[in-house]
Amino acid sequence: MDLNLLLDNLTNPALLFFCLGIFAAFIKSDLEIPANSSKFISLYLMFSIGFKGGQELVHSEFGGEIIWAFAIGLLSAILIPLYTFWIAKRKFGIYNAAAVAAAYGSISAVTFLTTISFLDLQGIEYDGFMVAVMASMEAPAIVMGVLLLAVFAKSSKGAPKINFSSIIKHSLSNGSVVLLVGSLFIGFMASDEQARGIEPFTTDIFKGFLAVFLLDMGLSSGKHLKVFKSNGLSAFLFAVLIPLVNGCLTALISGLFLESEGNSLLLAILVASASYIAVPAAMKLAVPKANPGLYLPMALAITFPFNITFGIPVYLGIINYF
Repeated sequence: MDLNLLLDNLTNPALLFFCLGIFAAFIKSDLEIPANSSKFISLYLMFSIGFKGGQELVHSEFGGEIIWAFAIGLLSAILIPLYTFWIAKRKFGIYNAAAVAAAYGSISAVTFLTTISFLDLQGIEYDGFMVAVMASMEAPAIVMGVLLLAVFAKSSKGAPKINFSSIIKHSLSNGSVVLLVGSLFIGFMASDEQARGIEPFTTDIFKGFLAVFLLDMGLSSGKHLKVFKSNGLSAFLFAVLIPLVNGCLTALISGLFLESEGNSLLLAILVASASYIAVPAAMKLAVPKANPGLYLPMALAITFPFNITFGIPVYLGIINYF
């Protein structure tokens, strides 16, 4: 791994704002981002990246790289819940394991956005269709987590009755998915001239909003770390090692099928990330016995900061080496 690359990533203003949020939570500062403002910023980020992705998709050639990116992404969303559930159920029980498996098979859109910011700073090109790959990876992992629970809890007394149609509908109608896919379609339909009309909003202020959003994520992560302490070393190691293995393997495999360095990194970070927005919402409905005090801090307070600090340069280093 290039130490200069790691240093550049660690001095990224957006990442430093995330660290500031953790520090503010640690010293119990009254600093906070109003809930409505935080929600607006998250919606803006989804809108911006979706719209720009749609614009890029117009100029992308449909070929083997797009097919392989979707294939690897969807396959990982199905396979990762299988093996992570098998590992997690030994330590956390089947209900928590189902939620953990869904979280680590799914993706973090904010990690994806942070990686795009990193690629822009480094001047590394990537394709807009990666936004569509990201959107396609969220729902399958949630369905897999619920399916695994249904199989393993069948013989258990008091096992919850699971309404699969409701879970699938909830996964697909999730606000972030709808906005992301909708913005992608609108960006695809808009002409270059029409897109330039809103470019100051979709592009110029993007990094500033991302920095504020990561400050809010830092505040939230710092608070969840306190809850996480009671769950022991096993949860911490899981939240670091599983993403590292997933990301490194994808970085190796993607280099065989994808020509773009940026696309390979985005795919690796998607596979390595864990959902802390869509999955908790779905698991609250599907697996109420799962403890959000376990899987939410794992994804948000451990895996997320690990990926955006050390994961990005590690995965990029593997891609460049091989």
